[in-house]
Amino acid sequence: MIRQDIDSASPKAEPAMDATGFGTLYVVATPIGNLEDLTFRALRVLKDVSSIAAENVSHTRALCRHYAIGTKVTSYNQHNEKARGRELISRLKSGEDVALVTDAGTPGISDPGAFLVGLALDEGLKVTPIPGASAVMAALSVCGLPTEAFVFMGFLPNRAGRRRRALALLKTEKRAAVFFEAPHRIKETLRDLGEVLGDRTVLLGREITKVFEEIRRGPVSALMSHLGPDRPRGEFTLVVAGADPATGDDPRAESDLQQKLEALLKKKGMTLVEVARKVSEEEGLPYRRVYRACLALRAAMEGKGAETPSAASARWN
Repeated sequence: MIRQDIDSASPKAEPAMDATGFGTLYVVATPIGNLEDLTFRALRVLKDVSSIAAENVSHTRALCRHYAIGTKVTSYNQHNEKARGRELISRLKSGEDVALVTDAGTPGISDPGAFLVGLALDEGLKVTPIPGASAVMAALSVCGLPTEAFVFMGFLPNRAGRRRRALALLKTEKRAAVFFEAPHRIKETLRDLGEVLGDRTVLLGREITKVFEEIRRGPVSALMSHLGPDRPRGEFTLVVAGADPATGDDPRAESDLQQKLEALLKKKGMTLVEVARKVSEEEGLPYRRVYRACLALRAAMEGKGAETPSAASARWN
């Protein structure tokens, strides 16, 4: 159980157990790179709980060795979350305190920790957050963009079409958007971001808090040039500026999409279905929405409808 501090002037430890006699699930944030970012409270909790449920046992054991933490570490990840989750709930009910940690940052944010937390809450068990390092908060604090409100999107989809559709949701979003990206996809993501949202301002954080930390801000085009031809290294956190706050509009005019559509419809060798599919994938727009716009524009171009191409562009909205 969590021991009480001897000195009443020092920060008080968490109570050993609640009134039911059950233990507590501590959701503990760990460093995202620099080991010095572990809080005093997190260190105490990790030393005093009965066990630590870790996303990666070897990774967490390295952290424990650094801080001389002798607590037993057990595996809890996306592959065993259901079976191990029930086991951990049984331990909590028997009066044991358990600390939940992820490889870096706060559990439950883009990782399987949320499942265990949900189980514990459903069982009426006490869940206590132990806050600490966060790549999201760290990136927002140095982005120099309006951050009164923001949207967190985690990792974008791997497939280009799905990724573009996810980015398309941000076209009229005035709030800044934060997401993570792996090194082998960062160039593709920046390219898609530029094509779908335009040359917006982006904060690119690489290896935040680590030895080779790099913080850069600028238009998407400039960041792509900075990355160069070689494959980038490290994990990335991006903060993307929201749509123009004055109008709430996508920085690129809808007329650009209309012009692209008209050009493809005039191109020989491409069917209407092929045009709709191509624009849908490249712009991250729903296929049916693009297809309806194609029908309206083709009818206007062929003089088969009363709409003009400019009027037909309203079909995008």
